[in-house]
Amino acid sequence: AVQPKSKKTLAKSGVKNIVVVEGVRIPFLQSGTSYADLMPHDLARAALQGLLNRTNVPRDVVDYIVYGTVIQEVKTSNVAREAALGAGFSDKTPAHTVTMACISSNQAMTTGVGMIAAGQCDVVVAGGVELMSDVPIRHSRKMRKTMLTLNRAKTLGQKLSLISKIRPDYFAPELPAVAEFSTSETMGHSADRLAAAFAVSRLEQDEYALRSHTLAKKAQDGGLLLDVVPFKVPGKSRDTVTKDNGIRPSSMEQMSKLKPAFVKPYGTVTAANSSFLTDGASAVLLMSEEKALAMGYKPKAYLRDFVYVSQDPKDQLLLGPTYATPKVLEKAGLTMADIDVFEFHEAFAGQILANLKAMDSDWFGQNYMGRKSKVGAPPLEKFNSWGGSLSLGHPFGATGCRLVITAAHRLKKEGGQYGLVAACAAGGQVMMLCGLALFPL
Repeated sequence: AVQPKSKKTLAKSGVKNIVVVEGVRIPFLQSGTSYADLMPHDLARAALQGLLNRTNVPRDVVDYIVYGTVIQEVKTSNVAREAALGAGFSDKTPAHTVTMACISSNQAMTTGVGMIAAGQCDVVVAGGVELMSDVPIRHSRKMRKTMLTLNRAKTLGQKLSLISKIRPDYFAPELPAVAEFSTSETMGHSADRLAAAFAVSRLEQDEYALRSHTLAKKAQDGGLLLDVVPFKVPGKSRDTVTKDNGIRPSSMEQMSKLKPAFVKPYGTVTAANSSFLTDGASAVLLMSEEKALAMGYKPKAYLRDFVYVSQDPKDQLLLGPTYATPKVLEKAGLTMADIDVFEFHEAFAGQILANLKAMDSDWFGQNYMGRKSKVGAPPLEKFNSWGGSLSLGHPFGATGCRLVITAAHRLKKEGGQYGLVAACAAGGQVMMLCGLALFPL
């Protein structure tokens, strides 16, 4: 690794240094493939076991476990607890589950950071999981109401009377949708409108998506995706998954043939320039620096400043990174020029490019953010250089941990010191983590 350049440490007096010791993820797979017959806690358990195997941390040293997830499996609503028990953690180790759309594992990590900073814990495991291959599909509300009333009916006559009222439309299922409750608009529609608002062309979006897949393939082939641990799929004796299966560099010609996925017929967001439905899980080991060094670990990075912001969920659903970047930089006492590594979640190519244009616009900074000038856009050579969610995949609850550990690995490989991690989420919310300073060599 290249010796990092020496800068201020961002340490705060009276606040514990909190470090990432290690982070892993099982391969991210397109939904409906090798993980299709499993349950979310199976994937989360595999990520936890991968973390234990890689770090050899004694299970009883872990004070607390926090996991993020978005579409909850009803039978394992506290998936953190079920996965922890399955991975062999003590039943005395508490675990809870958080949900904050696409930043659920970011929330899990910062919850852990808060627990350590407050002196409540020394060692926290945080992670996230999503299984899009199997999501809960509900009966209609009319049918649910009938079934619940039927359950309380005491006589045969009462039961028959209720059954006789059931109509064909009662059987129409309710499918979960990636849509805003407050606006009833899907995220794809928002991405299409955002791209139009910032004049991001279909060509630019396809070029960016191709960049993501090409860089991810290069990173995968070059052995740079060090966070991936193999997963032997239960019940399939020959099926050991070793790498992400959604990385598919295409050609501009092939991508241009796809029809708009959301706004038809003139939209610019397609299946090729959007992140795909993904199954996966991740886990990171967080400690106070003092505890990590006492246990003989050489941590990967310090976790420093983070902010959460939220915007209007209709017109600015995916613009959070633009608003959060100056806030977290100011909090950390850094400038854009100080940042060596940028890892931003790629929900849609149009969303990334719209944010980059907004960050590079004096007009946007002045009219929407009350600034004298623009935020400034990250240089592309420092941005998602090992691919991103468009190519690696996006299991909603698990992506945050991938972003953080990738940033740490890139800082080491590239000799940088500061990383900036960002992820936008449903509800117009975003999480930014700054000053992911590389641990000194």
